[in-house]
Amino acid sequence: MQADQRTTLSEFLGYIADSLDISESHYKRAEQRYQAIGRWVERDESVIADVKTTIYPQGSFRLGTIIKPITDAEEYDIDLVCELRLTKDQVSQKQLKGRVGCEIKSYVEANNMKSPAEESRRCWRLNYADEAQFHMDILPAIPDGESFMILLESKGLSNDWADSAIAITDNTLPNYDRLDDDWPRSNPKGYSTWFKTRMEKQLDAQRVYLAESTKAKVEDIPEYRVRTPLQRVVQILKRHRDLMFVDDQDDKPISIIITTLAAHAYNNEADLLEALVNIVNAMPRYIQKRDGLAWVPNPVDPFENFADKWQEYPKREKKFAEWLQQVRDDLNVALQAKNIKSVGESLESRLGERVISEASKHFSTEDELKTINLVSGGSRTLGRFDVAHRQQPRWPISKQGEVTIDGWADHKGYRQKRIQNGSIWPKYWSLRFEAKTDIRPPYEVYWQVVNTGQEARAANGLRGEFYECNVGNNSHMRKESTLYRGMHWVECFIVKGGICVARSGEFVVNIE
Repeated sequence: MQADQRTTLSEFLGYIADSLDISESHYKRAEQRYQAIGRWVERDESVIADVKTTIYPQGSFRLGTIIKPITDAEEYDIDLVCELRLTKDQVSQKQLKGRVGCEIKSYVEANNMKSPAEESRRCWRLNYADEAQFHMDILPAIPDGESFMILLESKGLSNDWADSAIAITDNTLPNYDRLDDDWPRSNPKGYSTWFKTRMEKQLDAQRVYLAESTKAKVEDIPEYRVRTPLQRVVQILKRHRDLMFVDDQDDKPISIIITTLAAHAYNNEADLLEALVNIVNAMPRYIQKRDGLAWVPNPVDPFENFADKWQEYPKREKKFAEWLQQVRDDLNVALQAKNIKSVGESLESRLGERVISEASKHFSTEDELKTINLVSGGSRTLGRFDVAHRQQPRWPISKQGEVTIDGWADHKGYRQKRIQNGSIWPKYWSLRFEAKTDIRPPYEVYWQVVNTGQEARAANGLRGEFYECNVGNNSHMRKESTLYRGMHWVECFIVKGGICVARSGEFVVNIE
């Protein structure tokens, strides 16, 4: 890809993200509203006036990844925390929620709001007038940092983010209405701080640039006016997700998983296109497996698995992989277009007609682009081997030798034939692969098997995980069969002292 092409496409993606972002007027209006609630609960007549209370935003509004609703009929969802300086031996979850709710209800009445406050499982919701185009979910909470730090230290775990942890309410729990030390826990401040560390270099650079361009001091530039490539990538991915799952809300990938994986995968790239490509490529490697179950750990609470619902609803894990693969496919199609108009047309159904129209206004519709492929790491074409279900190596890689693969195929024990990399075979043959390496033992041998194609997908047989091989006499075998049509491959990894010292590369078998 030529430099000018990369710049043009990055700029187009930037305008897409700009058109997805909350407007400054909406931002300030929401900020004014939650500050007004804070002043209300702190007034002398408040039922919680005798308790130090803090109200602050959480979620996408705090992270800078909020996106406009798909239609004008929908609303922004602004999430707030109402934290009272109380302890668990002073108040039950029910009492805390009731006291906060009392003030929320009186705020509604005092301001002649049309809609009453609504109670949900954990929050109180304020619905504003239609022209405001947002509602606020207010989460009652108390500090929980001290007890959380004690818990982490007892397990020998890092407590870097623990001091900002909070205990929150949940009216479905059996201990909801009694004094009890066992409360649900959250840490929106800690998560926000972690998220910022993942983009700190670009956040600082963007603020300096904006300050210089407006002749202002850096400290006078509010963070909400800055959008790093990481924040913009998350916004683009969330809109793609929203439109792909517009008719399947139950299985829609949740924002916290998208945001967490994207933040892990981000390497402070300054270029938006490069950041998007690298993030989409790398996100799957941060989905851990624990006892065969998918884990996306909360980076500020090692006991919480953001993907816990995937265990109860396995379809959601599959849908996440399908969505991520669709993102890759859509990007490749878009980036093989010959001009910006064609790029926009290819993305319109995935990101929305209005969004693409607003971004396209900044370009001539006939700006020519050479046909290109989206590249991974500046060298590989995205799509052939970069499939979402393929796990990334979990060991550091330091090449110290070679490992090669030989393969054979037979049908029902007869007609054994040598397999060449990339060869074509019919279904229902047996395959045998042998790895040979010049690495001196001791070491471990791992095989990765990856399937592609509709038959494997339909049978839940895409695979992509690693299998440890029993080592003996420098002969390391892996047996498979040609069960599904499509392109499939095996790869061998030699691991010594916890480091991958040799890998074979993909050995492809195409099944027809």
